[in-house]
Amino acid sequence: MAIEVLVLLLALAGVLPAESKFMVYNTSAGIDPNKLNVHLVPHTHDDVGWLKTVDQYYVGSNNSIQGACVQNVLDSLVPALLADKNRKFIYVEQAFFQRWWRDQSETVQSIVKQLVHSGQLELINGGMCMHDEAAPHYIDMIDQTTLGHRFIKEEFGVTPRIGWQIDPFGHSAVQAYLLSAEVGFDSLFFGRIDYQDRAKRKNEKSLEVIWQASKSLGSSAQIFAGAFPENYEPPKGFYFEVNDNSPIVQDDINLFDYNVQERVNDFVAAAVAQANITRTNHIMWTMGTDFKYQYAYTWFRQMDKLIHYVNQDGRVNALYSTPSIYTDAKYATNRAWPLKTGDYFPYADRANAYWTGYFTSRPALKRYVRIMSGYYLAARQLEFFKGKTTSGPNTDSLADALAIAQHHDAVTGTEKQHVANDYAKRLAIGYTEAEALVASSLACLVESTANKECGNPTTKFQQCPLMNISYCPPSETVLSNGKDLVLVVYNPLGWKREDIVQIPVMTDDISVHDSEGKDVESQLIPITEAYHKLRSYHVKAYLGRNAGGTPKYWLVFPVSVPALGFSTYSISRAQGTGARPTKSSVYTVQRGENSVVNIGQGNLKVAFSAEGKITHYINKWRTESVEQSYSFYAGSNGTEKEPQKSGAYIFRPNGSFPISPAKQTPLTVVHGSIVDELHEQINSWIYQVTRLNKLKEHIEVEFIVGPIPIDDGIGKEVATQISTTVKSKKTFYTDSSGRDFIERIRDYRTDWNLEVNQPAAGNYYPINLGIFMKDEEKEFSILVDRSVGGSSLSDGQIELMLHRRLLLDDSRGVAEALNETVCVENKCTGLIIQGKYYFRFDQLGEGARWRRSYGQEIYSPLLLAFAEEDKNHWRNSRTTSFSGIDSSYTLPENVVILTLQELDDGNVLLRLAHLYEVGDHKELSVMTSVELKKLFPGKKIGKATEMSLSANQERAEMESKRLVWKVEGSAEEKETKVSRGGPVDPVKLEVELAPMEIRTFIIELVQLNNLFDA
Repeated sequence: MAIEVLVLLLALAGVLPAESKFMVYNTSAGIDPNKLNVHLVPHTHDDVGWLKTVDQYYVGSNNSIQGACVQNVLDSLVPALLADKNRKFIYVEQAFFQRWWRDQSETVQSIVKQLVHSGQLELINGGMCMHDEAAPHYIDMIDQTTLGHRFIKEEFGVTPRIGWQIDPFGHSAVQAYLLSAEVGFDSLFFGRIDYQDRAKRKNEKSLEVIWQASKSLGSSAQIFAGAFPENYEPPKGFYFEVNDNSPIVQDDINLFDYNVQERVNDFVAAAVAQANITRTNHIMWTMGTDFKYQYAYTWFRQMDKLIHYVNQDGRVNALYSTPSIYTDAKYATNRAWPLKTGDYFPYADRANAYWTGYFTSRPALKRYVRIMSGYYLAARQLEFFKGKTTSGPNTDSLADALAIAQHHDAVTGTEKQHVANDYAKRLAIGYTEAEALVASSLACLVESTANKECGNPTTKFQQCPLMNISYCPPSETVLSNGKDLVLVVYNPLGWKREDIVQIPVMTDDISVHDSEGKDVESQLIPITEAYHKLRSYHVKAYLGRNAGGTPKYWLVFPVSVPALGFSTYSISRAQGTGARPTKSSVYTVQRGENSVVNIGQGNLKVAFSAEGKITHYINKWRTESVEQSYSFYAGSNGTEKEPQKSGAYIFRPNGSFPISPAKQTPLTVVHGSIVDELHEQINSWIYQVTRLNKLKEHIEVEFIVGPIPIDDGIGKEVATQISTTVKSKKTFYTDSSGRDFIERIRDYRTDWNLEVNQPAAGNYYPINLGIFMKDEEKEFSILVDRSVGGSSLSDGQIELMLHRRLLLDDSRGVAEALNETVCVENKCTGLIIQGKYYFRFDQLGEGARWRRSYGQEIYSPLLLAFAEEDKNHWRNSRTTSFSGIDSSYTLPENVVILTLQELDDGNVLLRLAHLYEVGDHKELSVMTSVELKKLFPGKKIGKATEMSLSANQERAEMESKRLVWKVEGSAEEKETKVSRGGPVDPVKLEVELAPMEIRTFIIELVQLNNLFDA
């Protein structure tokens, strides 16, 4: 063998000149229809925060944690691409790209634009981050994608064609049909699907499919989707970062270790292996991974050589490519592809390793993101009503913070603690500016009348972001006799809203009036010690100061607020015999007494045993047996044989243990004219309030959980269960990113025969809106206030995981236990979370109405703003009621405004969404329409242009470019005709919306008269 090598070397020496000569590699190969084409796709995957913060990743600081600098990647990329016009690269994360772009000279920007237009540099996916697909709400996914897409369009004049969700931990139906097909993508690629699913698909050559993820929109929103054979990295042995240990192509005959043929053989073998599990003669190699191309030339040098020598060899054809080129090549084969429906949840990368823990991880951050999301929606509306200005506060900072927070290591809770703190800080900074905008917008609106435009408003509004822990300084003011506390209540929804407001107050010597001065019924509920503790500890922790005087009561009263508008209420010192709030009747019941406790008024009542357990749910059509309980899963520490631990990503329980209520703590029952409550201290670290109010026909459960004790050395994952008599037959339904509901069957997968190794974790699914089950008579639904994990682990029962505190890392890279604490003056305690969920029974076929309408109210709560004013002066000098739409109009019950936003150019971005799926409801799952003229009173619509979902191209243009893929079998013949809203008549300006349809418009407005003339 040594002699043969020597002969080869001598032969090569005879044909090579003695002097060194610059080697020109032939990298110009295109597609060869007669060979296996290996599409080399150079890429980097740059997490917008994970082990380091987004800014640390960008500038390359804090490298003791991870050596990564995105600035280096982008800096080195430009000259590497300029060195060879055949080289290509794709880039995804606009949060990083925009930081870099702002720092570049006009010369560099011009060069980069040329690279983009030539196709050498392709911006794909195009959002600010590669968002997660389990924890974010679909509105946030749309918003962050829009931010990135519109920037790319404005700067480069291009629209991304490809979805590139390569790292999220499972994939949602909403991502496929909404954030891919509806934004104009031609294909969607991803890296993580269940290991059992992947094995079956490799065997059947079905990693690439046509994904019809929406049963309402069907083939009109399908997309070509591909899962990678292993992950989003190169094949083994083809990593070429400076410090990677893959063999380079050593082609200098004058040096030792010449290995061209060996490397070519390795390349061909890897290509053929992948071709054996892939349809057509095209395969993709993802040439890169996390934070690679710090010095881009190290990769391109080796790929140049591989393309040159592999193509000289001739067995396969290697080429520089992009996912767009790859997609077009697949499409050109005119093949039919397997059909995929549903989603790719849950995800396990091996036995006993289900990535279902992150559905709940960092529940406080998840709630913060959700609150800010709803606030951002309302703030943009108010910014539009006031009129966007180039100076003063705006919503841009909150938009950016929210966009970054959707990253698949942000809202997921799978980042290091200091990075989670950074996300929260950015949200807080964004909120502060948006809060100022909301205050100034409301001040402008209340001071504007038909005869007077808003100038420099003098009204000073305050808001209360810590209301959930009973901290609200403006409502805690002790009013003087000459002052009123004015409360402006804003409703971001497009229909009139009747609801309950609850604010902390210091005294019972008050009264509530509406904008006409009429008495408003109100109720006082004593604030319990549990909330006093929350308040005092967390105000000090978050604001760095003492909370001050402790409010005694929650003041509760009903409000009525117009669509996209506000109503005004005043709270004043009670005068003489005037109306005062009714004090709640409060009494205690000792656990174990032989008695039944009933709460509720009107059409809904609930019965409790003296143990504090719900026993019956009584509404106007029947009585249902129901029981609620708590338990915890002990986090697995792993074993020598099965080392997988429970952690931020992975839910791997080591047994489930019921949490029994403490017998010595009594129940506290609160009866009132508006609200009834039952308070119970479940144990030393779980407190619960079950609440019914007379305006709603559902149960609200408010919980305080934590600090989860760990002094026994066991990490715990806390869940609550609601058990009913519903004959669910293993079947339940969970939402996809807050939108469609997908059928789930316990211990079953539609696409393969599931081998069950984790009966709890393997049946958990992400929940953003709700979960329900049904039988032949009834439906039972639960709605949530943030992303959580949940399931139905036994018939008739639903389980939600509320909180997690774990002591070990689960070996997925974060290298940190999920053990959150809150610190005050160097004393730290485990994280306490406060939250709510809601449940209700409905007759079969009626549950969707509550899930959709009340789910929207949870997402978009009433916005409260407080001001102090001289008595009666407000009514005489201020606008006390306002609606941003025509006062004679309300949106259809099945439609919601997702976006009402004034853009920088003065045009308006409007998104309308149908809330119902096909078959959801016999009356509401139908075509509906919205009169655009009614949404803009006092203005004339000059032009309404329908756009793609991300508003970066006209809808007609997007549809004209859409690739129409073939599906295997007779799926196309079986599909019922898909319903879509028709074109918008430019005169009538009525928008039709079919079930689950979202339509996006750029509106050009002409001012006619003052908004208050409508």
